[in-house]
Amino acid sequence: MIALLQRVNQASVYIENEMIAKINQGILVFLAIQKHDEESHALRMCERVLNYRIFADEIGKMNNNVVEANGEILVVPQFTLAADTAKGLRPNFSSAATPEEGRRLFDYFLDNLIGKYAKVCAGKFGADMQVQLINDGPVTFWLEL
Repeated sequence: MIALLQRVNQASVYIENEMIAKINQGILVFLAIQKHDEESHALRMCERVLNYRIFADEIGKMNNNVVEANGEILVVPQFTLAADTAKGLRPNFSSAATPEEGRRLFDYFLDNLIGKYAKVCAGKFGADMQVQLINDGPVTFWLEL
C-alpha cells in the first residue's frame, strides 16, 4: 500500500465538472493498493496517515499530526502510484491490485479512517477525476507498507 501525502491549504476533486469533495487546511492523500496488500496494511496506513507529524507546532517544528492541527483529509484513489517505472518508457501496473480488490481495500481504508476521524472526504474509486490543490510548503511524503 502506498500513500502520497501532501500538506495542503486547500484541495478539491471534480468529476465531469462537478465538485464531489473539498477540504481546506489538511492532508491530500493519494492512495494506491498493491497486489500483496491486505486489511492489516489498510489499518496500519490509516494509523500512519492520522499520526504522521507534518504540521507545525507552536514553535514552528513539524511535531503535530492532522488531528492535532484540526485539519481535514481528502483521500483520492490512485492506482498509478503502484506502477513499476524502473525500465522502459511505459509504466508497468502488474504490482497494482485488481480493480475489485483495490476498491474493497480502498473502501476498508476509508471506512476505518472516517471511524477514527470525522473530517474525511474522498474521491471516487475508478472515476476520471480532476484534482485541484494548493500545496502548503510544499510538504509531500511517500508512505509505503
